Amino acid sequence: MIYLDHNATTPVSPEVLRAMMPFFQDSFGNASSFYRPARTARAALEASREKVARCIGAAPQEIVFTGSGTESDNLAIRGVCRSFKGEGRHVITSSIEHHAVMKTCDDLEQQGFTITRLPVDSLGRVSPDDVRKSITPRTVLISIMTANNETGVIQPIEAISAVARERGIVFHTDAVQAFGKIPVKVDELGVDLLTISAHKVYGPKGVGALYIRKGTTIAPVITGGKHERGIRAGTENIPAIVGFAQAAETAVQHLGEESVRVAKLRDLLETAIREKIENVQINGSDAPRVPNTSSISFASVDGESILLHLDLRGICASTGSACATGSPQPSHVLSAMGLSHMQAQSAIRFSLGRENSREDVERTIEAVRETIEKLRGISSVQA
Repeated sequence: MIYLDHNATTPVSPEVLRAMMPFFQDSFGNASSFYRPARTARAALEASREKVARCIGAAPQEIVFTGSGTESDNLAIRGVCRSFKGEGRHVITSSIEHHAVMKTCDDLEQQGFTITRLPVDSLGRVSPDDVRKSITPRTVLISIMTANNETGVIQPIEAISAVARERGIVFHTDAVQAFGKIPVKVDELGVDLLTISAHKVYGPKGVGALYIRKGTTIAPVITGGKHERGIRAGTENIPAIVGFAQAAETAVQHLGEESVRVAKLRDLLETAIREKIENVQINGSDAPRVPNTSSISFASVDGESILLHLDLRGICASTGSACATGSPQPSHVLSAMGLSHMQAQSAIRFSLGRENSREDVERTIEAVRETIEKLRGISSVQA
């Protein structure tokens, strides 16, 4: 199998699994209790908090562990809106956000909030000037993703955060697809809230984190006990949190060399596909992108048909976000970039990772070439 869908999820790395194992049986205590096994769990929890904080240039007390990136996005957006409910009911976001942000904003709209969904240019970028023009006296939150999950395009977060600071508005960014691929430091980005997730960086599924800058007011979304400083109730998942910390630390330690290696493979894939196949479009290729992601539209071919043929050859890719799988609608990201219905429906996302080699890419290039040739042949016969 050649796995090229790392933006959907990544395999748990051996060192992460080793770090987690003791906390399933030997050190299984509840971190909120007082006896020795519980103190061991609490120590592991706080050590993990320090590691994750260090990876993004934050203070440990600014990290809240959650059950996923989706939960972190919900906590950030709903938590701020609840805190500022009496002062304003306006949120600014973009038209290309992950469903965790997009659907949360849709729900808030049903509750009476005004949501401004900013457009993007043909490369998939939000304009900081558009952000500035959209701010009203009732704006309480701006939420713009760091890197897009489908195209890999990186947003001008530093410029947008400067606009938010100018007006004293809380700024959140979903950095799930950026963390571990490019440097993510909260002070450099200038954000108040930042979402990351373990399973995108070779950690376990079911654990995420939300960075909350000191002084940022946020109300809990899940209520109960006083876990995570009263911001997120529920017994902490210590094995997963330990695994997350190990995965984050490893990703940041090897970020430079791995980014260069994977970018070369991504560029090889795109260059060869352009050379060997006519009428293809690399979506967002002229914008800054994370190094592992490529969204390619193949004219006159349905994306799902391409995936089925690649799957038969042991190659795993996707048509876009895993959270949108099964939707009959074309990608909202590609549509927002101005692609036609057919162009969006013909797009395939390849997202590379640590275990991919040059041989994997070369085999994929040939498989894609043969698949497109076959499908276009069938299409012309049917026409």
